[in-house]
Amino acid sequence: MSMGFVLLLGSCGKSGTKGELVGAQGKKWYPEKPYGMELIPRGSFIMGKTEEDQAQVLNAPTKTVTVTSFYMDDTEITNSEYRQFVEWVKDSITRTKLAILADELGLGPEDGGIGDYAFKDADTTKMSEYDKYMMDNYGGGGPLGYEGRALNKDEKLIWDTSEFPDEYYVEVMDKLYIPEEEAYNGQRTIDVTQLIYKYSWMDIDAAARSKTGSRKDFIKQTELPIYPDTTVWIKDFEYSYNEPMHNDYFWHDAYSEYPVVGVTWDQATAFCNWRTKLKNDDQKSRGKQPVNKFRLPTEAEWEYAARGGIEGGMYPWGGPYVISDTGCYMANFKPQRGDYAADAALYTVEAKSYEPNDFNLYNMAGNVSEWTSSSYDPSTYDFVSTMNPNGGDSGNARRVIRGGSWKDVAYFLQVSTRDYEYRDSARSYIGFRTVQDYMGEEDSTD
Repeated sequence: MSMGFVLLLGSCGKSGTKGELVGAQGKKWYPEKPYGMELIPRGSFIMGKTEEDQAQVLNAPTKTVTVTSFYMDDTEITNSEYRQFVEWVKDSITRTKLAILADELGLGPEDGGIGDYAFKDADTTKMSEYDKYMMDNYGGGGPLGYEGRALNKDEKLIWDTSEFPDEYYVEVMDKLYIPEEEAYNGQRTIDVTQLIYKYSWMDIDAAARSKTGSRKDFIKQTELPIYPDTTVWIKDFEYSYNEPMHNDYFWHDAYSEYPVVGVTWDQATAFCNWRTKLKNDDQKSRGKQPVNKFRLPTEAEWEYAARGGIEGGMYPWGGPYVISDTGCYMANFKPQRGDYAADAALYTVEAKSYEPNDFNLYNMAGNVSEWTSSSYDPSTYDFVSTMNPNGGDSGNARRVIRGGSWKDVAYFLQVSTRDYEYRDSARSYIGFRTVQDYMGEEDSTD
C-alpha cells in the first residue's frame, strides 16, 4: 500500500514538471501604470545644497545617493480627489449606522425601509462556508460587536429628507448632522467630526529590528477624523480677510482642481492607506493580484523627482532664475516684496498650472509645500544611507515638507531647500502627493 502511494506521487510529479525545478506557479503579473502618475526612473543624484546656502541653515550638505524607480502623482492631490476619500468615509459610516440600527430592530430587506440597509450577512444563505467561518470567529469582539460584518453597498443612500423611507432612517440621518441650534441661514450640514477613518497597519521597521515579540505586537490601529481643517485660512494669518477661502475652498466645485490643504501628515497618510484599499478592492473583484501600497514620498525621492533629471539644477526647471525668457514667472510663490499677484495668482492655483518639469510633474516648486514621509533632523544627511535614504524616526513629530508654497519667497522653491512642520499640524499652504513603488510594466507584446 505504501509503495503504491509513493509511485503515485512520483508519476504525478513527472507529468507536471518532468522532475525539473520550475518554481511554484502563480498568477501572471499584469502591472498597470497607476492613473494620474508618472514613472520616475531609478538613478543617482547629488542630494543637498550644491548651490549657495543663502539662509545658512547648514542642514543639507551634499551627498550622492541612489533611489529606485517609483511612480509619483503628476500633480498635488486635489480637493476633488480628497473629497472622494471624504465621501467614501461618509458613505461607509452612514451605512454602518443604518445597518446597526436595522440589526438592533431585527429588520431585514424583506421589511423594507431601513431594513434595506441591513448587514449583508444577515442572510447567511448567500454566504460561502468560508465567509460564515470568518463571521462566526472574527465578526465581533469590537466595542460595538459589529466589526468585520459586510455592509450592503448595493442599496443607494437617500439624502433628500423628503424621501426618507421611515422614522428609523430619519433617526440615523438626524444624528449625522450638526445640531439644529448650530445651524444658520437654513443650512444644516454634516457633522464632519464624525467622519472617522479607521485602519490597521504594521510597523515593519520595528518588527524587523525586534528580537522578541510576535507579529501581532507590531500591528497598529489608527483612527482619526479626516475632514480638512478649513479654518487654516483664517488661523494662519492675523489681520487678513480670508473668509471666502475658509467658506468655499474645499467643497465648492470652483476649486475642485486646486490642491487640497488643511490636511495633517497623519491625514495624508490615512489617505494613502484608503487609496491602496480602494485600488486593491477593485483588483480583488477582478481576480487580480494586489498592487503595492500608495504612500508619501521619502525626502530623497521627492528631491530626485523635483530635479527632473537636471544635474545641479536650482529649481525643477533648472534655473537659476524664476522668470522665463518671455518675462513670466515659472511658479506660484511670493515674488519680490510681497507682490503675491505678480505671478498671476494670489493664493493657490489649479494643480496642473505652469510648465511641468522633465519628469512631467507639475508644481514641484510653489503652489503648496508637500508632506514627505521623512522625519526632520538637521543632521539627517550625515547618517542616512546612500541607497534609498530616509530619515524615518517614529518618535520625531517633525516631518519634512518640500517645494515651497504660494506664500513663500523663492528660496523655499529650490529643490534642495529643507523645511518641516509638525505631523499633527494643518496649514493653508501644505498639501501632498503620493508615490507607489515600481513593479514592472505590462508587456505590450503579450
